Amino acid sequence: MPKKGIMYMKEDEKILILDFYGQYNQLIARRVRECNVYSEIKPYDTPISKIKEINPKGIIFTGGPSSVYEENAPMIDQELFNLNIPILGICYGMQLITYLLGGNVEKANKREYGTTTVTLDNTSPLFAEFGTQNDCLMTHTDFVKNLPEGFVNIASTSNCPNAGMANDSKKIYGIQFHPEVNHTKDGIKMIHNFVYNICGCSGNWKMSSFVDETVKSLKEKIGNKKALCALSGGVDSSVAAVLLNKAIGKNLTCIFVDHGLLRKNEGDEVEKIFKEQYDINLIRVNAKDRFLAKLKDVSDPERKRKIIGEEFIRVFEEEAKKIGKVDYLVQGTIYPDVIESGSSKGQTIKSHHNVGGLPEGVDFEEIVEPLRDLFKDEVRKTGLELGIPENLVYRQPFPGPGLAIRIIGDVTEEKLNILKEADYIFRDEIAKAGLDKSLNQYFAVLTNLKSVGVMGDCRTYDYTLALRAVETSDFMTATWAKIPYDILEKVSVRIVNEIKNINRIVYDITSKPPATIEWE
Repeated sequence: MPKKGIMYMKEDEKILILDFYGQYNQLIARRVRECNVYSEIKPYDTPISKIKEINPKGIIFTGGPSSVYEENAPMIDQELFNLNIPILGICYGMQLITYLLGGNVEKANKREYGTTTVTLDNTSPLFAEFGTQNDCLMTHTDFVKNLPEGFVNIASTSNCPNAGMANDSKKIYGIQFHPEVNHTKDGIKMIHNFVYNICGCSGNWKMSSFVDETVKSLKEKIGNKKALCALSGGVDSSVAAVLLNKAIGKNLTCIFVDHGLLRKNEGDEVEKIFKEQYDINLIRVNAKDRFLAKLKDVSDPERKRKIIGEEFIRVFEEEAKKIGKVDYLVQGTIYPDVIESGSSKGQTIKSHHNVGGLPEGVDFEEIVEPLRDLFKDEVRKTGLELGIPENLVYRQPFPGPGLAIRIIGDVTEEKLNILKEADYIFRDEIAKAGLDKSLNQYFAVLTNLKSVGVMGDCRTYDYTLALRAVETSDFMTATWAKIPYDILEKVSVRIVNEIKNINRIVYDITSKPPATIEWE
């Protein structure tokens, strides 16, 4: 398996985030960046010498699933506390600071999960400009019973007397709740206070810095070697392609694999955009028959993803051999893809074809993923910085496996044609209603359920189609969209009247979590 190259910034002013396997680690990084300060995530056991080399303005310890008093719980070198670098511990991070500096951490008699009212000491620089109470997200089973020497209490709840602590002279702080999530009211302001009031950052980082540094890094990494970019036409792969084109020009070749699983007219639209608007080497491979043959009689969504991921790579390899030696494979992987595909420490929610779906023995020296640490909204900002037209930057997100995972059950050409037409009608009516900018993702799903209907006094027994629309900022969580009933009615009437084999329409009113945005 080729190694993966991840692009990191070289900013002078940065916040280091030490990861204790917390589920919100990248959200913390994202919130810091929203404060115009660059953040970088490193493992909790990063050597002190490396931390000194990074020279951060501040350090944040993430939450995590462990208990500090358990054997093999993640620990740090206590020399970290002597570096005179401000530290903020969140959840497990607060408990770790307490445990290592002589306080006491115990299992709570009553666990706290969900939004909780927290009483704050707003004289603390961490809570500057806050009132005395704030709604915050708590997710913990342990709690700090006794504070370490030199610390004072700055927050509490009815069940957790020590929900926040501070040692102002050493600039070390701990909070039991999560300021990085939307459930915590004005949580980003707490992070802003830490970054500016406590760490003394000036806030000179912006997305253009990411573009400049990434282009520079790609030039240094790839040089005069050749790279192949997996271009789907979606915002992620498009931004990755333009970044690479800016860095290495004609040494980049983009392969657009039309697997026949795209939305209506999408293949032609992608080809037109990149051939007319960009001076990029583009090869379009029409491989519908090949993919459908591989997917024949396959119903399991994970198998679909694995099959499509492997077939993608095989097509790339074949095309690469036609153009000579290619050293790098470029992919538009973003961070939510990585999280959902799992890791050695996390659970796989679903494999993404460009992450968990990669086969063994890929014939490239290295896989380059310049967007791997970004969320979707950050990718869009990067695209705008690169001058990519808004209509492409804000194009509807579309999964790499395409309509194969929007068809429940086996994939056939007949089902594809039905879904393409239904999805087109849904998107068309959403655009006519002026909702295409306010809804973050919307699409149709062809279920494997058939039900009885009646048309023209005749009995029908046809497919049920599901409509899905969500509102989200980061695609890690999402709320189902409250589309007006009259618009849903127009969509339903059009689909049933214009498309054969569908006689029932349902609307998905489930948020993420518990559901994922895609059905498979």
